[in-house]
Amino acid sequence: MRSTLVIHINSLIIAIIIINNNSLIHFSIITDILQAAIQSQLDGVRTGLTQLHSALLDVKDIQSSLVDVSKDWRQSINTIESLKDVKDAVVQHSQLASAVENLKNIFSVPEIVAETQQLIEQAELLQAHRKLMELECSRDDLMYEQYRMDSKNTSDMNLISIYFEDVQGLSDELAKQLWMVLQRSMVTVRRDPTMLVSVVRIIEREEKIDRRMVDRKKQTGFIPPGRPKRWKDKMFEVLEGTVSTRIEGTQAVTRETDKMWLVRLLEITRKYVLDDLIVVKNLMVQCFPPHYNTFDRFFCLYHNAVSTRVKELASEDLEANEIVSLLTWVLNTYKSVEMMGHPELCSECDINQLEPLLPQDVVDDLLSKYVKTFTSNITGWLRKALETDKKDWQKETEPEADQDGFYQTTLPAIVFQMFEQNLQVAAQIDGDFKEQVLKLCLKQMNTFLIRYREEVVIYKEEHLRDRQLPQCYVQYMIAIINNCQTFNESINSLKRKYSQSSEPTESDATIERTLNEVAKEGCQFLLDEVFLDLEHHLSELLTRKWLTGSHAVDTICVTVEDYFNDFNKIKKPFSQEMTSEALRRVVVEYVKAVMQKRITFKTADERREGAERMIKEADQFKFLFRKLAAGEDTDWLCGAITAIAEVFKLTDPTLLFLEVTTLVSKYPDIREEHIQALLAVRGDASREMRQMIIGTLTENKVSYSSVAQPIFKDITVPTITMTTMTSMATAKLLK
Repeated sequence: MRSTLVIHINSLIIAIIIINNNSLIHFSIITDILQAAIQSQLDGVRTGLTQLHSALLDVKDIQSSLVDVSKDWRQSINTIESLKDVKDAVVQHSQLASAVENLKNIFSVPEIVAETQQLIEQAELLQAHRKLMELECSRDDLMYEQYRMDSKNTSDMNLISIYFEDVQGLSDELAKQLWMVLQRSMVTVRRDPTMLVSVVRIIEREEKIDRRMVDRKKQTGFIPPGRPKRWKDKMFEVLEGTVSTRIEGTQAVTRETDKMWLVRLLEITRKYVLDDLIVVKNLMVQCFPPHYNTFDRFFCLYHNAVSTRVKELASEDLEANEIVSLLTWVLNTYKSVEMMGHPELCSECDINQLEPLLPQDVVDDLLSKYVKTFTSNITGWLRKALETDKKDWQKETEPEADQDGFYQTTLPAIVFQMFEQNLQVAAQIDGDFKEQVLKLCLKQMNTFLIRYREEVVIYKEEHLRDRQLPQCYVQYMIAIINNCQTFNESINSLKRKYSQSSEPTESDATIERTLNEVAKEGCQFLLDEVFLDLEHHLSELLTRKWLTGSHAVDTICVTVEDYFNDFNKIKKPFSQEMTSEALRRVVVEYVKAVMQKRITFKTADERREGAERMIKEADQFKFLFRKLAAGEDTDWLCGAITAIAEVFKLTDPTLLFLEVTTLVSKYPDIREEHIQALLAVRGDASREMRQMIIGTLTENKVSYSSVAQPIFKDITVPTITMTTMTSMATAKLLK
């Protein structure tokens, strides 16, 4: 253990010695670095002091030299003044040198002018311009030297101008040729694009000369006559005029020679603009420097020219169809793929950045004018269509039938073709405008239907004055009824197609109500026609002649069935409603015959015979109308005749109250006077019994407000005087 400790101590001593040696070495290195840095700083200071001393000596030398220069300058002032004549001689020598240099050109001016004129006439424009530049350069140099020598000497300046006076004429002549080429640029760029390139090069040369002359004027105050020419600005003016002339020249016809003049004009304009811009993109752009932005410039020129032209057209007294054609073209066609939005142009421009061709106030004015004109026109068209339809009503031939065999006239087709055409046109302009035109059509339709209804009533009244005319009254009245449904279907079709709203409006309800009224009145007029023919036969019912064997009901059934062979040409639901109404009216007329007390049964046999006849005839009506109504229920209406017959048929008067009660329970709209009339016709009810039955029924009166088809409600029981007169009239008719 002792030996281990000794070894450890020795190790520590060795480590201490090593650390100490390292510290000494590190200190030595730092010391050397510090000494080197201090020495470097001292050397820099020494160098700086040396340079400052040298600079001081140089400054003293310069100061001494400046003193010498000042002395020499004062001594040479007189010498400089004596050299003024030399200076003037130098200027004169410069002018003479310029004159000598241009002497050849000066003497050859007439020859060069002639050559230049010939080159211009031969359309050698680049060579002509080169000659022109030589002439202008000679003239301008001479005039500049003269200006430098004596700017106030106008006589010599005028002499030069007179000598070179033909040069300005050549410049003007060359310019005319340039403008002619530019005016025909659309043709030139296809046939000889090098000619157009030459024109642009000449204009670019002149622009450079203009800039040089303007810069010299700023320095010297001199600028040659005719400068700056500004041919570049003139070029753009010529191109703008060319585009405007191109657009203005598209009108080949007028309204007087062609009603479609505006459509043709707009189509020609569309084609010209599209073709020209494609030529600009594919050919003309290559003939102009890139910084001209040629396509954008031409695009704007054509847009502005078209805008100016359509504004002129909008200010004219346009007809309604022309307004629509113009607005459709302006609002839709212009920016479509058929014109400015064409695929070949889209890559070069953004059509959405274009200003509108027409201001919104002009568009609004045109739309307002169209609506006003359209309203006037459509009123006239509808009136004319109705007059044409009325003439058809007088024809001796039946109206046409549709594919299902229903009678119809051409009126609905004409009217809605008219509406359809105008709505199609309005839809091309704008969605909101389309809705506006649709509302206007429906408003006009409502007014038209009121007039239509009035004309139908007049038609019926004229027929009643002479029932032989017109010969096809029934058939055309059927067609009128069917037209109402066609009108309704067509209106719904237009709304589905052209209206964004599916909500019914007040106008819709009014139109539908008017159409239903016209149709129902038409059905009523037809039934009136039927019952006018049945009038004589209905008057035979419940008379002595009827009781003894009349064929009135047979004739009634045959007549009704014959009429309904025509009525089958009526569309549903009006045909169904008409059948139901016909049955109701037949039953009402039959019951009315009972209530008029045309007959009073004297014996039980008469009552039985009359009751059986009534039951038989009720069955005839049931059979007939069941067939006409395609199996629909007819029992309730015809049951009224049967129920009355049961009252007559009853043999035991004591049971009469029960039978009458049954009748009243089935038909609660029967009134007290009806029961009295029934008992009077029966002929065997005592006064006390009648009073008892009436009194009891009055106390237990049942409301009939819920009865769907009241029978007795509108049947009036005549007074004694009326009954007597009716009996006399019936007897007279039977004779």
